Amino acid sequence: MMSHAARWNLRLLSAVFAAFLIALAATPADADDVEQLVQALGDRNFSTKITAVGDLAATGDPRAVPVLDAMLAGDLAVRSSDSKVVIIEHSGRTMIVRDPLTLAEIGEAQPADIDAITVNNRLRGVLRGALGGLTLLSPDADRRRAAADAVFKTADATLLPLLEKAQARETDTGVRERMDRALAAMRVSTATGVDQRLAAIATLRGFPDPDVRSLLANIAASDTDPAVHKAARDALDHVELRLTLWGLLGNVFQGVSLGSVLLLAAVGLAITFGVMGVINMAHGEMVMLGAYTTFVVQDLFRTYAPGALDYALLVAVPSAFVVTGLVGIAVERSIIRFLYGRPLETLLATWGLSLILQQVVRTVFGPSNREVSNPSWMSGAVDLVGGLTLTYNRIWIIVFSLVVFALLMLLIRGSAFGLQMRAVTQNRRMAAAMGIRTGAVDALTFGLGSAIAGIAGVALSQIDNVSPNLGQSYIIDSFMVVVFGGVGNLWGTLVGGLSLGLVNKFLEPYAGAVLGKILVLVAIILFIQKRPRGLFALKGRAVEN
Repeated sequence: MMSHAARWNLRLLSAVFAAFLIALAATPADADDVEQLVQALGDRNFSTKITAVGDLAATGDPRAVPVLDAMLAGDLAVRSSDSKVVIIEHSGRTMIVRDPLTLAEIGEAQPADIDAITVNNRLRGVLRGALGGLTLLSPDADRRRAAADAVFKTADATLLPLLEKAQARETDTGVRERMDRALAAMRVSTATGVDQRLAAIATLRGFPDPDVRSLLANIAASDTDPAVHKAARDALDHVELRLTLWGLLGNVFQGVSLGSVLLLAAVGLAITFGVMGVINMAHGEMVMLGAYTTFVVQDLFRTYAPGALDYALLVAVPSAFVVTGLVGIAVERSIIRFLYGRPLETLLATWGLSLILQQVVRTVFGPSNREVSNPSWMSGAVDLVGGLTLTYNRIWIIVFSLVVFALLMLLIRGSAFGLQMRAVTQNRRMAAAMGIRTGAVDALTFGLGSAIAGIAGVALSQIDNVSPNLGQSYIIDSFMVVVFGGVGNLWGTLVGGLSLGLVNKFLEPYAGAVLGKILVLVAIILFIQKRPRGLFALKGRAVEN
């Protein structure tokens, strides 16, 4: 809740803004009329108050902004001694009384001397619409855009002159479009001439969003004029078609976003399982360790360098890479190297290891979720037409996953370590005969797969809860991606991750999240029956064994 001091500061800003608008306004309202309308806000009849709010907003007088804002906040009252409507500010056990139009202090009062002006839900909606109308002339483009949207939703005909004045002065193209939308919504409901209403419907036809669809649907269902009915029906069909297309685009974005998450979680597994032939059931716990590394790094920044908190994520990526990579090397040297060629024992050993790692994390950090906040440059979203919203964190994760994939391909194809890893994969004995230390290559390869899982955990911490069970949510999907794309083939992992992400998102609206996953699993099983090596077959040790 906003404190009274903060509210008062906002009202002072509103007063400054009011002075600006008074100088800007072409035809300021008569002072006596405004005072009478403010006084009418104290009437006990809600209909009278609603009428007064509309008339006050219709004056376009910017002094009404702090008055209506105080009324909406519950700080507008009637002084018992003279029945004057005033703005109250709580200060300890007393109340500071201010004039509603000048905001000047005019005395103090006790709670018994003040009768609060009550506001119901209908009046709150009218107040929000009126405040939206009065901010149509704000110097801030974002406030003008929000005001135009608020006026569209309230469709208060009394705000039409003010909206027309604001639209005539508007210079920002985006804001002007929102004002055109609000004007069309008002005119289609209030205009008496058929030509005016048809012109308004033609304007609304160009705005594919759910609110316009609802408005057009109401007109098409209730209007008796044949021409208006037909125009509304045609416009509704056009808007619904465009909304469907934008919805498909939204599903594509969500599918690519999910696919990028699956790619991050699976690309490390593609190395440990696909290249090395190790069924690592603790791979999800490497993802979890990366997420907790992010939490620790961010907590250190929050404690010792709060001003640089936005850079914590940039430090967390290499930190998680190193931490989980070292854990992976330790696991390979202590457990995995004794179990090569024994997949069942490897599966059981790594499954037990996953339980141990989960319990260690619960002991150190506790069983509850840990908060990892988004940096400012990953917060927010891009709002497009049709109600489509692209969140910055998802966009960054898509970019991040592709960068990680590209760097991994560069490492494998263009470095000496990548050459040695491919040599050991294709023919271990020949690689050993050529002087390659196959044991060291195995350890580093397993460490690389674990390290990539760790930086996947950094990305997942930005969109999912950081908990000891984080990795369990992605281990099965990761195996499906690797098997479907082709065991050991990184390009197959990329195609598999994006494909499964898209399929899941397009199935969810029709089958639900759980049934959608089941259908995907069944489809993969049937696909593997026809192509046991997946989309892209790979020759090497894993295949030969």
